[in-house]
Amino acid sequence: MAPVGGLVAVHAHPDDETLSTGALLATWARAGRPVTVVTCTRGERGEVIGEALAHLEGDGPALAAHRESELAAALSSLGVADHAFLDSGGPAGERFEDSGMAWLGTGRAGTAVDLPDRAFVGVPVDEAAARLADVLRARQPDVVVTYEPDGGYGHPDHVHAHRVTMRAVELVAADDLHPTVLWAAQRGAHLRAAYRALAGGSVTLALGDERGDLTLPDPDGPLPSVAVDTLDLAVDVLPVRAAVLDAMRAHATQVRGVRALDGTPGLIGCYALSNDVLAPVLPVEGYRVAAGRVDVLAGVPGVRPVA
Repeated sequence: MAPVGGLVAVHAHPDDETLSTGALLATWARAGRPVTVVTCTRGERGEVIGEALAHLEGDGPALAAHRESELAAALSSLGVADHAFLDSGGPAGERFEDSGMAWLGTGRAGTAVDLPDRAFVGVPVDEAAARLADVLRARQPDVVVTYEPDGGYGHPDHVHAHRVTMRAVELVAADDLHPTVLWAAQRGAHLRAAYRALAGGSVTLALGDERGDLTLPDPDGPLPSVAVDTLDLAVDVLPVRAAVLDAMRAHATQVRGVRALDGTPGLIGCYALSNDVLAPVLPVEGYRVAAGRVDVLAGVPGVRPVA
């Protein structure tokens, strides 16, 4: 059996590590394997949920500082001790900034009208990839995980993070480092079934008064690009559900309505983002293998190939 080493997860903003790959990170850490999260921006342009923290929206430096603290709490919940911002180690004061986005409807995001001067999407791929390659050389991971080519739902920073990650993997190949690359994904059929289950009475009961201002996703509508027909790898979420939901709650400016749900097939939790659309937590967190071998994942309980 091949030994299993470290994992590096590359994400665009604080909260993405939890929403996209939280179960994998918690499972990997619980198995005693090294886990590193690299965050490309501090989420300066994120929308803010709730009146208590509304004053942070539009104040980039203040929101960035607050989201750094949220990220630290979320990583602690997941059991992740190693974190780096992608712009660390650059010129003093230089930051890769959240590029922002515009909701296009049907759960998709597009490019914002006004981009900051140092927007992450404007950073040349090779420049950002060189920074990430340094992280990979230092950690020597067996596994690198990020988004699929469309970034899950089209967010420009997610798409750029995907491109940067894939280029960084190319760069470290020259140093004979060849990690297995995973892209976060979910089966479309499972998403549609979970969307339907969100309309059930148990969800309404769990949310209480908070259910009233949340919209249900359309189970027959367009799916985000994270949806695929087949998966290569599955991570069982239930054993680490408490850790993942705690990490979601830590991102209070971005996530609300976090609940554990039991007794409904294909649905073990729910949450909502700033678009106020209820989203499911599925029993399985899925991945496609973009490069490398699945056998390097052997030995981590709860992580299994999909036949």
